[in-house]
Amino acid sequence: MNEQIRQIAKRLQGLREALEFTLEEAADVCHTTVDNYLKYESGNVDIPVSVLHNISKHYNIELTTLFAGEEPHVFKYAITRKGTGVSVKRRDAYHYESLASSFVGRKAEPFIVTVEPSTHEQQPSTHIGQEFNLVLEGEMELCLNDKKILLLEGDTIYFNSELPHSMRAVNNIRCKFLAVITK
Repeated sequence: MNEQIRQIAKRLQGLREALEFTLEEAADVCHTTVDNYLKYESGNVDIPVSVLHNISKHYNIELTTLFAGEEPHVFKYAITRKGTGVSVKRRDAYHYESLASSFVGRKAEPFIVTVEPSTHEQQPSTHIGQEFNLVLEGEMELCLNDKKILLLEGDTIYFNSELPHSMRAVNNIRCKFLAVITK
């Protein structure tokens, strides 16, 4: 597993210990088992963004803090220049770039997500809120509650993110999309 995942795992464990919540409470917030949650804290497995989103929402912690260990610091507006957002590479296929990490009190989490072609089916995730996706490049297959939806460049979808969902690039071409997750 990469160093970034290990650092996120350390922050996850440190947060749990600092707030003095039990493994059972943490697993419940993440909608997983204690065994799975312990794997996230180990840094040896990928930590789904949905898990981090659920923790940030439940404990009122900025998602950026979990991703990068930095607190947001601007209140009026935040500019993120192309390619300079807080970057998190998850799994071999997914790369996230946070577009508003410096803004305090965000009500939504905007990301540019790059998905590399892969033959592996992605595990569906769920998280509190709603999600908006706009395909910027390539084609994306969104599996939403067991329904497969093909989205082409320029297509959008808005959905209840509490439904199980996963995305994958199709036709062996990288897909890049804007994802906005509401809290």
